[in-house]
Order: sequence, then structure tokens, then C-alpha cells
Amino acid sequence: MTHLDTGNYAAKHKDRELPEELKEMILQAAKRGQLSCSAAHRLATEKQLSPAEIGRALDLLEIRLTGCQLGLFDISRDREKITPRVPEEELRQALEKALDGGRLSCRAAWTLAQRFNLDKKDITAVCEHLKIKIKPCQLGAF
Repeated sequence: MTHLDTGNYAAKHKDRELPEELKEMILQAAKRGQLSCSAAHRLATEKQLSPAEIGRALDLLEIRLTGCQLGLFDISRDREKITPRVPEEELRQALEKALDGGRLSCRAAWTLAQRFNLDKKDITAVCEHLKIKIKPCQLGAF
């Protein structure tokens, strides 16, 4: 969801309930109605939940997700703009192999970054060069 959807994130999850313990945990972690991507993933790991479960909870609580680790949103604040980057052939082939419906999932982007010992934003830069969309987000933001 985009910033234009602020205050209406929960609409994606009609008829969903949020466990009180999860609600309290997220409300404690959020600052000014926002939670960073890295903090959301850390919560998922600590509480043995999937990133999607944390993302759904954020939506239900109308908490805005910030600071995408791939640099796909919220980059105008503290981050440099992603500059397209020409990939090495081995990385280009691995990216093409990882595509699903012409898109690269956030999870696959993270996996490739680790495999090639790159920063996650470097994968985004290569995808920009190759005109590959990264979707879906592990947290459900895009």
C-alpha cells in the first residue's frame, strides 16, 4: 500500500482478528505510527512468526511500514536514490532464473543478495537496470 492508503491499510484484511499479545508487541515497537522493515523482520524472527503475519498486523493497526531494506520505498528521507547497475553475467542469469511471472520476489532478492555477497540495495539497482519489478514484499507492503 502507498502513503495515499494511510489510515486504510486494514481494508486489505477484512474479517481478520489480531491476537492481543501481537498487538501489544507491535505497538511497543512502533514509533509515531511507523515501523521499519528491519524492525518488522526482527520481530518476526524473535516471535517465530512469518514476515507476512507481522505485515498483516501492521496493516490492521494502521502502522506504516518504513525503510524498505531493498530501497523500494521511503528512500527519499535518509537514503540515496537507487542508481541502475549493470550486473555480472552470473548474477543476471541467477536473477532471470529466480523470476516468477517476470517479477522477482522480495525473498528471492534477499537470497540473491546473500548468495552474491551484495547489499540488498545492489540487487535493486541491478533490477532497475534490467527493468525487473520486485514484488511481492515479504511483509505485504507491495
